[in-house]
Amino acid sequence: MTKTWRLNERHYGALRGLNKDVSRKVFGVEQVLLWRRGFNSIPPAQGSPVIDRRYKLCDQHLMPRAESLHQTQNRLMPYYYDHIAPKLLNGEDQLIVAHGSSLRALIKKLENINDHDIVNLEVPNAEPIVYTMDDQLNIINKKILR
Repeated sequence: MTKTWRLNERHYGALRGLNKDVSRKVFGVEQVLLWRRGFNSIPPAQGSPVIDRRYKLCDQHLMPRAESLHQTQNRLMPYYYDHIAPKLLNGEDQLIVAHGSSLRALIKKLENINDHDIVNLEVPNAEPIVYTMDDQLNIINKKILR
């Protein structure tokens, strides 16, 4: 098992710690939807996450104060390409356990989902997705285990 901060949940900035109802009252329904589900929208920034113990060994300049889904994807894809993809190409199955937004970012890349349609992608908790891939890591089959 390998842990990496690159698969951590997206940093929601000033929305962090607020439930969805409070966020909607403070910032408005449409704006919160755009921040939470859109690909390029970034919520207002929060103080540096470097104070979080999970990030104490990480380069401060890599730590976000708020992230769009696009930035989350940019954070996690180096780990995918450097650590996961080589094992897949070597025929080794991989189990990726992560948070909803980081999984949405990965799925967007793997399934070539466009920026507009990513808003509608739901990643249910505790429902593993099994991909069968060809030797170029293109998806040839997708199965959701329910």
